[in-house]
Formats: sequence, C-alpha cells, structure tokens
Amino acid sequence: MQDYVNIIAKLATGLICMIFQMNLLGKSNLAPVSALDQLQNYVLGGIIGGVIYNDQITILQFLLILIVWTFLVTLFKYLKENVGFMKTIIDGKPTVLIKNGEVLVHECARRGVAASDLMFKLRTANIYDTRQVKRAIQEQNGQLTIILYGEESVKFPLITNGIIDDNILESFDKDREWLVNELKKKNTDASNVYLGQYINGKLELSFYEPVESKNSES
Repeated sequence: MQDYVNIIAKLATGLICMIFQMNLLGKSNLAPVSALDQLQNYVLGGIIGGVIYNDQITILQFLLILIVWTFLVTLFKYLKENVGFMKTIIDGKPTVLIKNGEVLVHECARRGVAASDLMFKLRTANIYDTRQVKRAIQEQNGQLTIILYGEESVKFPLITNGIIDDNILESFDKDREWLVNELKKKNTDASNVYLGQYINGKLELSFYEPVESKNSES
C-alpha cells in the first residue's frame, strides 16, 4: 500500500510542477513552438516517468530535481529572449530557401530539405511556381514562411524582444542602417522594442518603455 501512496504522491508532484511551469512561462498548453519547448517536454516527461516507479528516489529528491529543472528552463528562456546569440544557439536561426524566385539548393541540402518536400509546402500555400516567390524562409520549427512579389501589406516582425531579424529586413529590401535610422527618428533603439513590424510601408513599434518618458529622463 505504501508503494502506491508514493507513486500517487510523485505523480501529483509532477503534475503540479507541470502546471507551475506552464504558468511561469506564460503557456496555456504544452504544445511545442520551439526547440526549447520540445526539449522541455521530453526531459520533464522522462523525469516524471522515470522517477515515479523508482522506490530509491524519495519525494523530496524528486521535488529537488523538478525545482532544478524548472530553474534551468526559466534561465534558458530568459537568455533566449534577451541575448541575441543565445537565441541562435538554443533555437537555431531561420534559413532562406528561395530568394528572388531562385531555389538556394545548397541551403536546402544543408537543412535536409528535399525538393519534393519544398514543393509540397509551396503547394499547400497554393504556389506552384518558385518564380512567384520573393523569399521563402524555413523557420526554426520547420514551417515555411513565404513572401510573394507585391505583398507589401503582409506583416512580418523586423524586431522581436529587441532582436533584429536580418532575413525579414532583407526581404523588404532594407538593411540595418535603414532600421537604425528609423529608430533614431523615434528617439529609441532596438533594445527598447518589444515588437517591430513593417506594415504597408510603415514601421510600427511596440515599446518596452514609452519613448516619451525615456525622452523626459534625458
């Protein structure tokens, strides 16, 4: 009977930890949207599944393991969102597969994207000719972001969490110098931008700190 009580107690502890992590990380479910999410789910499932039937691991030890894992996940999430090179290390970086209608074969081969897979993804977007595509970018989660010629109204983030996306900048025929100048006109810089979008030829920004208060301090 004691064995069953320990198993139930460990299972309940694991479920509580999962709920706590979801709330801490601002997630409504465990569906992975990045490599870190996928790794978190695998490891957390392995920890819970491997421990609840092991009599040699006490509930206190199990709880300590979960606390350490939660701390590490939170730390990596913070680094990913606030340190540019850490985001690349943890999640990887988007890869341009089609540029100005031309398939970049070496990039497709490097990412292991077969021609049949590339065309399948294009067909699912009702595109049957690669020459229609101004830029096709394979995201970190494997999804294909497609920009067609003449899609000026399409909304793509240039800046997320203070980090500039050079691939999206290039897709709009812009560079960092242009973006820095635009930010200077608004008396701010990329580090203060939570989300920056290029919509209908205009740069739309959402700030961490209101620019007005920032100016008044200076």
